[in-house]
Amino acid sequence: MPRASRSKTRAAHLGPERRRPQILNAALEIAVADGVGAVTIGAVAQRLEVTRPVVYSCFNDRVELIDELLTRESEALLANTLLALRSARGDDLETAFVHGYQALLKVVAEQPDSWRLLFFAQPDPAVSDRFAKARAVVAEHVSAQLRPVLDARGTRDLDRKLPVLVELFISSCEASLRSLLGVAGEWQPAELGELYGRAMWRAFSDV
Repeated sequence: MPRASRSKTRAAHLGPERRRPQILNAALEIAVADGVGAVTIGAVAQRLEVTRPVVYSCFNDRVELIDELLTRESEALLANTLLALRSARGDDLETAFVHGYQALLKVVAEQPDSWRLLFFAQPDPAVSDRFAKARAVVAEHVSAQLRPVLDARGTRDLDRKLPVLVELFISSCEASLRSLLGVAGEWQPAELGELYGRAMWRAFSDV
């Protein structure tokens, strides 16, 4: 019997719980390479070298498959982003900024395809909706972190300035990860994080 046929037989016996992560990973690879619209049951089956019934045993249709993929990726990235921002510590605020950017970019470097899905697969509506929701949660968290810092520094008209500064900070975080992912190997998280951290701290220190 040809090797491919034996592989498909074994694949069918893995069971949904073991097979689902493999299917989602294959769907992620397709989405990053060709866009979310290219994720179909047939495309995933072909990438995994299994039959379509194997994929259908885990997901009823491509809509359910894509929904679970986007949910998995957006929830994981949101949790890791918040964890990175909470780790922004240092002897002074400038160092804290640097450590925060470095922690964020380290997460990006560890899961590049997940970030590419959310940042480079847009404007696909399925992606942009989850991106907007996750961004709003991050913005709320950043606002809670920045307010006491800026208040302690005597920032005037803080209530009016804070939303603008939060948007500036988040936009700079997005720019930093685009820089990291733009050309493979051109930047390392520590180096790029220090550049962005020091630059953004100078911008905030003048407010």
